[in-house]
Amino acid sequence: MKTSNVLALILVLLHISASREWPTHTVCKEDNLEIYYKSCDPQQDFAFSIDHCPDVATHTFNIRAAMVLRQNIKELYLKLDLIMNGKTVLTYSEAICEPGHSKLIFCGKKKGEHLYYEGPITLGIKEIPQGDYIISAKLTNEDHATVACADFTVKNYLDY
Repeated sequence: MKTSNVLALILVLLHISASREWPTHTVCKEDNLEIYYKSCDPQQDFAFSIDHCPDVATHTFNIRAAMVLRQNIKELYLKLDLIMNGKTVLTYSEAICEPGHSKLIFCGKKKGEHLYYEGPITLGIKEIPQGDYIISAKLTNEDHATVACADFTVKNYLDY
């Protein structure tokens, strides 16, 4: 490897380790709907996308998510908080992976393996609330270790 390539790699790695937070990623930006996310796990970012942004306002839409696991996921728990004006107004939690009752194909994956999910998601709501708010999502395993964590900013200007 050439010295210039090694120097460039070292500078990139130093810049990454000097960063204090992950960048904000745009999931979609349509006329009436904007969704952004930022990983709140200081050690890991992840990839997330929605196939067609306007479909989010319907019952079911397709997503893609990917990351390298830093924790085993024998059991996996989801916690969602809806935050408006800095205050949590709604909390939802659900067990996603439990012994003998796994809802997703990646249950049982081990640390270091790639997690990739592509498929439909159903929110279970009739419409996305109008306004600006944050949805804080956290996945933890059986040891209460963070598997993934993100804050989603939603800006919905659509008047139903």
